[in-house]
Amino acid sequence: MGQRLSAVVKSAAEEERGGPGVALAFRPAFLPLRGRGRPLSPRLELLLDMPPVGKASQLHHAWNANDRSLNLFIKDEDKLTFHRHPVAQSTDCVRGKAGFTRGLHAWTIRWPVRQRGTHAVIGVATSLAPLHAVGYTALVGSDAESWGWDLGRGKLYHDRKSLTGAAPSYPQTEEEEDDDDEGVFSVPEEVLVVLDMDEGTLGFCADGRFLGVAFRGLKGKKLYPIVSAVWGHCEVTMTYVNGLDPEPLPLMELCRRAARQALGRHRIHHIQSLPLPQTLKNYLQYQ
Repeated sequence: MGQRLSAVVKSAAEEERGGPGVALAFRPAFLPLRGRGRPLSPRLELLLDMPPVGKASQLHHAWNANDRSLNLFIKDEDKLTFHRHPVAQSTDCVRGKAGFTRGLHAWTIRWPVRQRGTHAVIGVATSLAPLHAVGYTALVGSDAESWGWDLGRGKLYHDRKSLTGAAPSYPQTEEEEDDDDEGVFSVPEEVLVVLDMDEGTLGFCADGRFLGVAFRGLKGKKLYPIVSAVWGHCEVTMTYVNGLDPEPLPLMELCRRAARQALGRHRIHHIQSLPLPQTLKNYLQYQ
């Protein structure tokens, strides 16, 4: 998978093992993002510390075979991946099965760099966003029904047909926010998409860091994962990681989070040696 988000946020095997033969009962969705980049919200930190969802939930949130351009198809042997036919002068999209109106949600998009072509855009859209266009274009973000990040150009698009001027660059460091002439960020093979419908924001994680909020003002909509592709025979995989409801977290969950933070990632494997009842040890390990 090239630089997967298990590499985007470091190797779980390297970070989560305390030594030869010592491993956690589960592997968290992702390890902490490295120091550079924007800070994570407490809820996103918690979500990424949780074990990822199982296969059934991943399939529930997979690409929608009934909501796609006819120039691509969902693979029979891998329902999380679509394959685009080599159709010239065509831009093609597919939406995810599940739409989101509330809660915090995260999923990965795995898209090999050599299969992106001139217009590779990932993001979210309503059910009204178009799924096909003639020619090569950044279809996601072209109208008011979608929001997209162009992986090749490092630009953000929303309702581009109605706007004039240059599209904003993404990501930007604090020093670069007033300077769009910096080099384009090299997006690795796998990106984590973070949609917070309670805050109305969309952001991305890549290259070991949270890149910041890309879009705001998404509250009150029902949004689906979406990508637009132009490269013939490209294959793009979407894997739902996990989600959190908007309700306040239970006290037990907050206590588990505090205990795991106090231990730190490099000492999580010592949970079994703590002078605690086995039931509590199991709870700290999400068993």
